[in-house]
Amino acid sequence: MTTHALWLATAMTLGWAAPPADRWEPTIREFEAQDRLAPPAPGGVVFVGSSSIRLWDLAKSFPGHRAVNRGFGGSQLADAVRYAERIVIPYAPRVVVLYAGDNDLAAGKNPEQVFDDFKQFVAKVHRALPKARIVYLGVKPSPSRWKLIDKVRATNRLIREFAAKDARLVFVDVETPMLGPDGKPRPELFRPDRLHLNDEGYRLWATLVAPHLDGPKP
Repeated sequence: MTTHALWLATAMTLGWAAPPADRWEPTIREFEAQDRLAPPAPGGVVFVGSSSIRLWDLAKSFPGHRAVNRGFGGSQLADAVRYAERIVIPYAPRVVVLYAGDNDLAAGKNPEQVFDDFKQFVAKVHRALPKARIVYLGVKPSPSRWKLIDKVRATNRLIREFAAKDARLVFVDVETPMLGPDGKPRPELFRPDRLHLNDEGYRLWATLVAPHLDGPKP
């Protein structure tokens, strides 16, 4: 009997409340199943985070890199922390590209909470992979969440200042190039939902990320 099954049997016997459903477990298990069929080679690049990662065609954007996509839509930074030991660390990547924080702010978290989750992610990855470079894409400005722009900027400032103190961390500013002359998000970069990137938006992101994918060596 598995640990989870044993827990459930005990809970039923003692009348405990059932644990909350793990909404991401099926997705994580699917990633693990893919890994058993075709294990990613160590020393590559892992992209992890929310739907902005999940929807990214990495092979198209980075044809010269062994990039593994482990994005799961709707996730928050705390989810990346929770699952790092299953969908990041096992691949022993030399570079980890992270995009998360967008959904966190939309769900009501404050910039300090997002920053704390980022520090937990960094600590967990670097305990296992001390030489890995972590590239954090700043929270993007989007038309549908423009009301959150002050929190977006506060979050990005906290993470940017923290990353500047560690050569293994890179903060990528996506806000500046995503704003038009009017200071608002450029609509041509987004899908009709005004939240997710379209092909032009991903082309822009690829130019910002590409210079950071070539090191450090394992």
